[in-house]
Amino acid sequence: MSLGQPGEVAYIVLTGTVKIHVEQSDGRDVVVALRGPGEIVGELSLVDDIPRSASVISLEPCTLLWISRTTFGECLGAMPLMALNLVQILARRLRVATTQVQLLTAQDIYGRVAHLLLRLAEEYGEPLADGAVRIPLRLTQNDLAGLAGSSRARVNQVLVYFRECGYISMDAHYRLTIRDRQALEQRYS
Repeated sequence: MSLGQPGEVAYIVLTGTVKIHVEQSDGRDVVVALRGPGEIVGELSLVDDIPRSASVISLEPCTLLWISRTTFGECLGAMPLMALNLVQILARRLRVATTQVQLLTAQDIYGRVAHLLLRLAEEYGEPLADGAVRIPLRLTQNDLAGLAGSSRARVNQVLVYFRECGYISMDAHYRLTIRDRQALEQRYS
């Protein structure tokens, strides 16, 4: 899916991670969101019939289901629970966007990254036996920087600091694990 294209289908992510982004005229990439298993992408254009407002790319091999505009509309009309679920998804995303604007204006980069990691852990986290929470999304420093409104170099500094303090760990596949939630919460409160 690309910015400006008409929205004829939406996709449900079954496996993998996709990035929703907008490339700026100067070449910078603004990461709007990451979506993982169970999330829907492309639904806005099906709802309001306006061309796509961002582009979506996969960050790793993904399995997706697609639904056409016609079928989507029929399902919304015939299944009130689906319509309610969509409203709840959009409300949650609006709340996240509102919080993101607040963080960009009121928090330093440490607070923004801490909040971002905790939000991703809350949305996608997999609890581990030792009390840690693994975020099963592929999270590169560039993508985290785009989400945090900063440079990759600054996000790298923050991640190194968080790792050295034992707040997080990262595996070879860019999967982060939250090791000390309370310490991260203190970084942005």
